[in-house]
Amino acid sequence: MTRKTSQSRPPIGRSIDLLTGWPNPTLLPPRQLDEASNQILCNPDNTDVLGYAPDEGYQPLREEIAKWLNEFYRPKNPISSARICISGGASQNLACILQTFTDPIYTRNVWMVAPTYYLACRIFADSGFDARMKAVPEDEDGIDLGYLERGLQESEERAQTEENNHPKIKTPKPWRKIYKHVIYAVPTFSNPSGRIMSLHHRQALIRLARRYDALIVTDDVYDMLQWPSNPSLSPRRMDRAVMPRIVDIDAELDGGPLDAFGNAVSNGSFSKIVAPGCRTGWAEGTEAMAYGISQTGSSRSGGAPSQLVASFIYQLLASGTLQNHIYEELQPAYGKRYHLMMTAIEKHLLPLGLTLPQANKDVAGGYFIWLTLPETLDSTRLTERALVEENLTIIDGSRFEVDGDENEATHFTKELRLCFAWEDVGVLQEGVMRLARVIQSEMTGSDE
Repeated sequence: MTRKTSQSRPPIGRSIDLLTGWPNPTLLPPRQLDEASNQILCNPDNTDVLGYAPDEGYQPLREEIAKWLNEFYRPKNPISSARICISGGASQNLACILQTFTDPIYTRNVWMVAPTYYLACRIFADSGFDARMKAVPEDEDGIDLGYLERGLQESEERAQTEENNHPKIKTPKPWRKIYKHVIYAVPTFSNPSGRIMSLHHRQALIRLARRYDALIVTDDVYDMLQWPSNPSLSPRRMDRAVMPRIVDIDAELDGGPLDAFGNAVSNGSFSKIVAPGCRTGWAEGTEAMAYGISQTGSSRSGGAPSQLVASFIYQLLASGTLQNHIYEELQPAYGKRYHLMMTAIEKHLLPLGLTLPQANKDVAGGYFIWLTLPETLDSTRLTERALVEENLTIIDGSRFEVDGDENEATHFTKELRLCFAWEDVGVLQEGVMRLARVIQSEMTGSDE
């Protein structure tokens, strides 16, 4: 059958964007931020918020974050403010971790659970890890531990052959150590797959990291955006974590960390739960780890990168406003969006042969839904057709591959990611229907 070109076909309807992974503007809290800023700036005792920040960040916010995380995660070992430093958000903090705790020669590889948050690849490359980023496939429990262990062992054997036994560029300092490996993951409501790494795999990952001197960096930015998987259940306030964080497991497992720095650091951000424009986040690890991150040169020079906005967020937390915003507004709103899109997917896409990762039977969360196409289809071509023919913006799975990794098992030419957070809630089902039309057209070999 001869295909017709689709280039001359006009777009259908208004544009729909199921790519952008940002919070919808209607879910941002400008009124609450305005009230918090007035509370801070109208108090004459708060002159410090207009000055340079301490290296570790605004102390009242560090204390409130510690209280809040203790309430949400309920770790066996209580979290202290000394385990926390304030950052300019998760991406900036990842760069600071690499600057302080890795050496571009001695640190053998960066191991990234794939599909991965693709924009992290640029951050790793900026720290000298071009051609040394390695993909680790997901399994149903969130990470293929056997694959990772084989890769770590082979990497160590190469390092011994090359006599790469000591840091080459960055020497250890009192506030840092140089790790042999970095492991990067989004273990809860992963971007893009939405998977939740199992408790067993989290524990086994810590033990592997200790054995091979690896630092596990986890983006824990979606943990609080959770709701019941079953849409028939009444929405409820979900103010307890579905799973312990890897950093909490490192603090407790087998007697705790092997040294002062530990093998895990949690990357937190207020971008998804307050607003991206706040450019404020936090890192949590051992006390030595948190202090070491705060001693990155750029922070040591100018202090923590968020001081004024950090004081506003402190006020939101101290008053309980942020907690209520998350549990009473964001969770129900995102849960509604998720279930609307899932209903449309089950009606319009699954009958066409698309599949989903195995979902947690009790809880869903995050921003994204990951779909696998039938074998005959290609996600890149579908993405292009969707934009031209249906005015629908989506993102194909190949974008979530680890840069430079050649393992066919971690190439995603049959996958798509849909985001339900950014677009207006009223067009989410329409976006799925448009995608279904493109897929049907592709399967029948016609552009009509």
